[in-house]
Amino acid sequence: MFLFLLALSGLAWSIVYVDAVRVGLRDRTYAMPLFALGLNLCWEVLNAIVALPGDGRFQGVIDVCWAALDIGILYTYFRYGRRYWPRSVPSWIFFGWTLLVIAASLLLQLLFMHEFGTRTGPAYAAFLQNLLMSVLFIHMFVARRGAEGQSLLIAVAKWIGTLAPTIAFGVLGHSVFLLAIGVLCGVFDLIYIGMMLWPAGRWVAWTSRPDAPAGSSPPRRAGLEGHGAGDARPGCAAAAATVPAPPPPAPPR
Repeated sequence: MFLFLLALSGLAWSIVYVDAVRVGLRDRTYAMPLFALGLNLCWEVLNAIVALPGDGRFQGVIDVCWAALDIGILYTYFRYGRRYWPRSVPSWIFFGWTLLVIAASLLLQLLFMHEFGTRTGPAYAAFLQNLLMSVLFIHMFVARRGAEGQSLLIAVAKWIGTLAPTIAFGVLGHSVFLLAIGVLCGVFDLIYIGMMLWPAGRWVAWTSRPDAPAGSSPPRRAGLEGHGAGDARPGCAAAAATVPAPPPPAPPR
């Protein structure tokens, strides 16, 4: 049962990575948040280094494959991620920030291994960064106002890839900590799946509502948008109200 759950998790995460590369290239964007990507990449590289010389050679090979797929996702971030930054920000800041995140991720993974050992440390790190990833996927969906660079397959595969080790290590392994973190991951993953299932048109309409409180501006009049009758947005109406009226014409002499 334990090995089956680990194999199921490995298959699910492989699907996540492969589809993240595919969707990123298709939509010309990146399909995994940067902090999650940095933590995943460093986790897999370090665990491959630890596992390959020892008894976990098979797991080490899997980690190498996952790291290669993460590099593919990182490529999409470097290629398409710059457009999510303001144009006034120099490119060297974008690249420098990315390298800083990866360096910080590497340091965190090393600290987990140093503090908890090469067996327990990676397990704790994997579940905690998985929880962070679950939250960041929701944030990415909200920031992009929809499923750009995302897919339902990624959402479901991530949920399964987290549920399986939660049962393996939390239930069968009798770890209350890992069980609690895994349950939290599952809650956020299910929320994310629900958001992916929400019709795109309804989500765009909901997020496009004015931020001003009700009653602070007059409602839009029907038929103004797109017909050359001026901008009916509340901000433009308020700006127009502040323009002084032209003086009356002078009387004839």
